[in-house]
Amino acid sequence: MLAMYDTVIEPKVLFDALNNSNWCAIDCRASLTDADLGRRAYDAGHIPGAVFADLAKDLSGPLVSGTSGRHPLPDAAELTKTFGRWGIDADTQVVAYDAANGVYAARAWWLLRWLGHPAVAVMNGGVAAWQAQGYPLRSGEEHRASRRFPSRSSLTQIVLVDAIVERPATMDLLDARAEPRFRGEVEPIDPVAGHIPGARCLPFEANLDAQGRFLAPEALRARFDAYTQSGKQLVCYCGSGVSACHNILAMRHAALPEAALYPGSFSEWIQDPQRRVER
Repeated sequence: MLAMYDTVIEPKVLFDALNNSNWCAIDCRASLTDADLGRRAYDAGHIPGAVFADLAKDLSGPLVSGTSGRHPLPDAAELTKTFGRWGIDADTQVVAYDAANGVYAARAWWLLRWLGHPAVAVMNGGVAAWQAQGYPLRSGEEHRASRRFPSRSSLTQIVLVDAIVERPATMDLLDARAEPRFRGEVEPIDPVAGHIPGARCLPFEANLDAQGRFLAPEALRARFDAYTQSGKQLVCYCGSGVSACHNILAMRHAALPEAALYPGSFSEWIQDPQRRVER
């Protein structure tokens, strides 16, 4: 029986599988300040055979003015079609990657699990690690033959804004943004600074070493274990539901229980001025 990769995968493993049609690489490179950066990077050079995932168009749904966060979840039926168009079916091992730290790739990882696909992993260190090992890139656009992406039970959990508003003492919120944004000292993206009252700050960058690679599972376990052992329901959020997925992935890579995602995150929370913000 072939091994299934469901958290983090090394570049060599993907390189050795490049000619396997049951493997699909997804290029998730993106920028929150330059919407076309990921596409330009993909066209200039990507892992051979990879398809491109646009953060706003493929990995997010339409914005709803005055209601949604910056990256609302896609419609599940539309996302199912997208995955099928990329050549993913029940037997496909998916590898998501981005430039380096895995923050955008983790969003694709989480979405595939959301629709019940277990065989998905994030490539450790992204394109930077791939190139550092001397592996090739290929320019231009690529397509895979379409497959039927099946409808299956979700492997993860979401918590919506009403549950956050009314949250019991048994729920713990973990904010994946950097500490200055959490404290409300700076806010480069959203119109309001601060964090959801009662949340704890666990920046996703602390899941990584200086090269943008995930820490060893035992180090990640030491980081999150106190929260997972509390007996509370853990809910991860960030600015828009993207980097929060990185913390969820890190917990699973450490063999800890999977936290839920508040997909609307802080950018949805602040749409209603009646929702309090702490600084």
